[in-house]
Amino acid sequence: MRIGVVSDTHGHIENLQRAIKALEELGAQVICHLGDDYDDLKAVQFPRRMELVQVPGVFSTYYRDPEIPNRVVREWKGKRFLLTHTRGRHENDLPTDPDPQELVSRHEVDVVLYGHSHIPDLKEEEGVLWINPGHLKDEDKKGYPPTFALISLEGSDLQVKVFELYSLKELLSYP
Repeated sequence: MRIGVVSDTHGHIENLQRAIKALEELGAQVICHLGDDYDDLKAVQFPRRMELVQVPGVFSTYYRDPEIPNRVVREWKGKRFLLTHTRGRHENDLPTDPDPQELVSRHEVDVVLYGHSHIPDLKEEEGVLWINPGHLKDEDKKGYPPTFALISLEGSDLQVKVFELYSLKELLSYP
């Protein structure tokens, strides 16, 4: 199984479309969008065979809507994934939003997918893999190019690659 991960698209629809096309070609069956901007997915052509899971960014009006989950836990191939825009609690959280750090400390998730920082990152902490796919803006003040991630699950093995959008060069990988 392959899972594509994007975050912080900020209205850069062409880059989002390009990332989705690349992920489709890489065999992704699921696309996870981690917020900023929630509605960007409405503006792209999305392959019907792909499942879409998304959470809003902390400054979105959707984040304050109790009908739209700000954090989602999903299980794929026996691994529990948390989708969240931030690594921890945020002042805009709703009272019912779980704290990502608490879920990790209680070993309720195996992988945390997060965005917000615009910095691609792969780290294992306390036996939990933290994945930030970066952003999809043309230019970003933090100096990182547009990037996205691909997670491959084969049996109990999990592999992650973060790709630069334009060259499809692999920037980070795990393990």
